[in-house]
Amino acid sequence: MKVLPKVIYFSRKYENLIDGKVVELAKGNTEVVAAKISQSIACEQLELQAVTSYPKSYNKMVEIAENEKRDQLRPLFYGLEKALKREILFLGFSNWCGGLPKIVVHFLENYNTKGKTIFPFCTLEGSAFGNSLFELKALCPHAKIMTGLAVHGSRVYRADEAVKNRLVQYNKLEE
Repeated sequence: MKVLPKVIYFSRKYENLIDGKVVELAKGNTEVVAAKISQSIACEQLELQAVTSYPKSYNKMVEIAENEKRDQLRPLFYGLEKALKREILFLGFSNWCGGLPKIVVHFLENYNTKGKTIFPFCTLEGSAFGNSLFELKALCPHAKIMTGLAVHGSRVYRADEAVKNRLVQYNKLEE
């Protein structure tokens, strides 16, 4: 029996920057892409959630993200024990301040990725993965990091073809 991967993502709804404008989102961009991936391969998705909620305001959120990066903070998150048993992970996040959100860093620091295969995907508003893939490789030196999928925030609802193309890599693993 084939063991399905898990889609783990950190996403933020509420106010976000889309095409240079602050827009209210009912569902975070990364959550939208995570749902497309999990539906395409029929696997479970799990949201990485902060113990202390982030603010709804985009400007306040940017300030917090900058502080977390500058001060190397590690926001607490609710446990994701279900993810620990999977060999293949799809890991989704937004590009924050040119890199991984610190909550994702904290998760990876507490998750044994040795021997795992990780398919990263991110949502962004301009700088693609930034330094995220370098950070991911440094945090997970014994994992196989696959080619990532970067989706512009304003295009997440039209990303079906991009997701399908990126899943070719996953499907080859399953053959």
